[in-house]
Amino acid sequence: MARTTRTDIEMKRSFGVGGVAVLAALVLGGSGCSSKNVEAQPRARTTGDVSQYYPLAVGNRWTYRVNGRDDKPVSVEILKEEDGYFHDSQGGQLAVDAYGLRDPKRYLLRAPVEAGHSWTNVVSVSSTERYRILEAGVRCESPAGTFDNCVQVEGRNRIDEKATLINTQTFAPGVGMVRMQVDVETKDQRVPQTWLELTSWQVRPQGGAGPAREATPAG
Repeated sequence: MARTTRTDIEMKRSFGVGGVAVLAALVLGGSGCSSKNVEAQPRARTTGDVSQYYPLAVGNRWTYRVNGRDDKPVSVEILKEEDGYFHDSQGGQLAVDAYGLRDPKRYLLRAPVEAGHSWTNVVSVSSTERYRILEAGVRCESPAGTFDNCVQVEGRNRIDEKATLINTQTFAPGVGMVRMQVDVETKDQRVPQTWLELTSWQVRPQGGAGPAREATPAG
């Protein structure tokens, strides 16, 4: 039986606070007890390329399998829009502003959406998250299907003097988060901890016109 790790505990807290959509970011932030909000910075004031990577509309929903297991799927559904944020069924809050996709404490994806672009989120006096776009415009896969023009983002947060928590999120345009993996890096060793894979999804087209797009794998 797999033992419960520190990362497992932090991830469970993250589900309760931020939902699957921002799970990786909240894992990096630990308990996330800081009350500091994200402050916009004067650069990259374009959002068209960012908003498509996480469609925000009431009723949109995503289902993920955890660590390759199909017996305990995790589902997220956007329930309401309030005070500028879309609130989901896992307690998450997301919005797209003039700079990118964010929750109340951090940017998950910032324009321009191009490989090498990086940014920093200071979420508390003792926690700083560093993000970088690893790839953009690439093909990605999950049990829900194969998607083009995806973007892969890596976030890093130092746990202590010896270890760094790393999350890698993959977003597909018009779909949302397709995959997330959390690793712990110690010296030159990188050890996988937990991963999520999209198994089904349903989102409304941007602008609200037309039927919802959805995909559920056969079988």
